[in-house]
Amino acid sequence: MHDIKLIRDNPALFDAGLQKRGLAPLSAQILDLDQRRRAAQTGFQEGQARRNEASKQIGMVKKQGGDADALMAEVAALKDKLAEFEAADKALGEELEAILMGIPNLPADDVPPGEDESGNVELRKVGTPPVLDFTPLEHDALGEKLGLMDFAAAARISGSRFVVLKGALARLERALGAFMLDLQTGQHGYTEVNPPVLVRDTALLGTGQLPKFEEDLFKTETGHYLIPTAEVPLTNLVNGELLDEAVLPLRFTALTPCFRSEAGSAGKDTRGMIRQHQFPKVELVSIVHPDKSDEEHLRMTNCAEDVLKKLGLAYRVIVLCTGDMGFGARKTYDIEVWLPGQNTYREISSCSNTGDFQARRMNARFRPKEEKATRFLHTLNGSGLAVGRTLIAVMENYQQADGSIVVPEMLRPYMGGLERITANG
Repeated sequence: MHDIKLIRDNPALFDAGLQKRGLAPLSAQILDLDQRRRAAQTGFQEGQARRNEASKQIGMVKKQGGDADALMAEVAALKDKLAEFEAADKALGEELEAILMGIPNLPADDVPPGEDESGNVELRKVGTPPVLDFTPLEHDALGEKLGLMDFAAAARISGSRFVVLKGALARLERALGAFMLDLQTGQHGYTEVNPPVLVRDTALLGTGQLPKFEEDLFKTETGHYLIPTAEVPLTNLVNGELLDEAVLPLRFTALTPCFRSEAGSAGKDTRGMIRQHQFPKVELVSIVHPDKSDEEHLRMTNCAEDVLKKLGLAYRVIVLCTGDMGFGARKTYDIEVWLPGQNTYREISSCSNTGDFQARRMNARFRPKEEKATRFLHTLNGSGLAVGRTLIAVMENYQQADGSIVVPEMLRPYMGGLERITANG
């Protein structure tokens, strides 16, 4: 959501931000609606004041035995006019809000320009991809060869883009989620939350998935939606709240199943576990003072990177260009892990600073110390990490020539001491 006052004060700056996103200027349309709405509000206020004044005059005229018919007719006419102003205010307000709710966040000044992912900029590489003396398998072939990954059974049960994990691979996925939660809560100060995975439309409006991306969501017959990410319930913990500055920052983490229709990904990653309708993910959410959000963004990205460092996985960090950022982000760092089976880096985490974009939609504020006025909070979110994709990375990077998988040392305590995953293990 955008601040209408900022658009009034600097429409050229607003349009320039949209242009960086590849969008046409909208300030003229927005300001026209805003002007007409404010004119309706002014007309209502002036009409109400005149009605109150005329009503008093009617009483005085009648008290003096005079003819108040003209004044009474004026009051009656004002009643109809006030209804018109009120209706216009409501209609114009709804139209204005619908436009503002559909406009993405404006990029930060230091976000690189670009039309698509080709404009993203690599910031650093960490770790060295393993040198294997055999031809590595992709995770799906490896998992099926082990007899622990069954896409055919999942398809019979649920259709495409689902998987059944068995035995040691199922336990490895569970171990990864528990390890990530322990790391983020024990070493990085996040508070673990077990949130609902069914939410109302208001929660999705607050974080920006609605109204623009409804086709990507699964909706129930009760009107609830399955969460596409725990960002939704975690960020909405401050929906409508007025916080004291002293409680900031708030840092939350959760391991939840996530559900996405993948409506716009036809033909992409149809094999394997890269792009599923249902997948587990550890989410990180921060609620911070506006002056601290850039610093928090770097911190959150480092917290997500720490998972890969401790698992000994090579990765790179990129900053997304203006044409590849998500709807609510003002700046995003993506973390991409090395996958030997695909011989490339693939996204495993996306950490975004949304500024006050979500807070305005949620009306989430805080009261600065020794100030009367309130301010909107800044919110950030990131994957810490996508558990299924981390499972893929562990499988491909730790695979052996005989088709077995060595369990990383950090995960062995979560695996009952198991050191190697073998066929039908």
